[in-house]
Amino acid sequence: MNIRKFGPTFLVAVFSSILTVAALHFFTGDTLSQRFQAQQNTARLARLAGYQASGSNSGSLDFTYAAAMTTPAVVHIKTITNPKAVSNKSYGNDPFHDFFGDQFFWNIPDPYHNQAREASGSGVIISEDGYIVTNNHVVEDGDEIKVILFDKKEYEGKVIGTDPSTDLAVVKIDEKNLPFIVFGNSDSVKVGEWVVAVGNPFNLESTVTAGIVSAKGRNINLLKDEDHNGVIESYIQTDAAVNPGNSGGALVNTRGELVGINSAIATPTGTFAGYSFAVPVNIVQKVVGDIMNFGMVQRGYLGVGIADLTSDLAKEKGISDLTGVYIDTIYPGSAGEEAGIKIGDVITRINGIEVNSVPSLQEQVARYHPGDKITVSYVRNGDEKVATVILKNRNGDQKMMETGSTYSLLGCDFSNLSSKDKEDLNLTGGVKIVKISDGKISRYTDIREGFIITKIDNKPIKNLEDLRAVLENKKGGVMIEGTYPDAPGQYFYAFGL
Repeated sequence: MNIRKFGPTFLVAVFSSILTVAALHFFTGDTLSQRFQAQQNTARLARLAGYQASGSNSGSLDFTYAAAMTTPAVVHIKTITNPKAVSNKSYGNDPFHDFFGDQFFWNIPDPYHNQAREASGSGVIISEDGYIVTNNHVVEDGDEIKVILFDKKEYEGKVIGTDPSTDLAVVKIDEKNLPFIVFGNSDSVKVGEWVVAVGNPFNLESTVTAGIVSAKGRNINLLKDEDHNGVIESYIQTDAAVNPGNSGGALVNTRGELVGINSAIATPTGTFAGYSFAVPVNIVQKVVGDIMNFGMVQRGYLGVGIADLTSDLAKEKGISDLTGVYIDTIYPGSAGEEAGIKIGDVITRINGIEVNSVPSLQEQVARYHPGDKITVSYVRNGDEKVATVILKNRNGDQKMMETGSTYSLLGCDFSNLSSKDKEDLNLTGGVKIVKISDGKISRYTDIREGFIITKIDNKPIKNLEDLRAVLENKKGGVMIEGTYPDAPGQYFYAFGL
């Protein structure tokens, strides 16, 4: 058994030996399809009535109703990755090979990777017509997806979409009238509340464990260790036992409503040690809805840099109240800047919901799309203020991203250069890479965050408009030229689209 380890934390996917209703206002309309939404609403009312009739809410501690409602809708997922041919690396410093890539050269089999690899995890059926949510790390790089239901029926699964930034994925099987789990509301989950973790590991049909919510808004720096920057980690932490093979399984409340997708455990040994982490269902709903309706996650951005308001930071900045999240950066042309937010402000609420940590603020903003208006409450010099912010996409405008657009393929957040950047670096213009997430840049180059693009294919890039114009409908190889503020000199990066 081989489990991927990230510091003291393990992803809970397993590699085989051969290798209630209140939350819905965020996700209705243009987010979830009417059909999908109707299925969820109808089932929620029916199951609430069933929960009340079962007597499970009489005050006694009873998980039987939650288990009965959940286990038929939790599946086992097997991911098979075929042997890959790898390139002959004996090209030295050949610039043509660096630019055009391996596809133009001879590929040879790698004797050390000439066996199929198999990974497994769990998944949660969320609609009667076969949509399943699981973890991205359960299905990533898979050439073949097998889905085994509670009744042992096996299906071919198709990955509809993934979001490495939240470690979520949507898989579809061709079947009708399936049992599915109803979405709950992770905002209403309380620390100390009982929850039930349900998985389907190793094709054992199901495992059910119970525990309490230990904390909310946990950031364990798990996904960043996989080179996914700009990720959203705001986990629900529980002490419900979650072991390898339960990745992608359900975390439900005692009414059998989904409140999270189990994703990780923190352990020095690879087995459960009392700390498990689940992606909140309100984030799951947003990601699933975007993938189903747009083919990709549509994420709105404030365009500010944030930091937890620690005692040391508060003392340094002369802040007496440690409530909220400190703004330490404002990106030029961002939604935050246009709304009047400034460095030194302390954000306390997003649309009336308290935010007291970086993960909690990221979780709230991540629920919205480019073009959405949100209310940001903040404190400046002791005075409480409120701003209406129209969120932007990673390109700096308020439009939805197009599936397969060059911007989305690059996987970066861009910003125009500030006047100070231009002066310090003696530049007349350029575009800064603010964040790097999953995409062509992270996969095929060594570009670091903070890199300033000055040319693409030898064409000057002065601002975001130039970048957009050069990359629009761009195909084939791309040569990026630029510099780093902390490492003077010109740097060149090439990759294929």
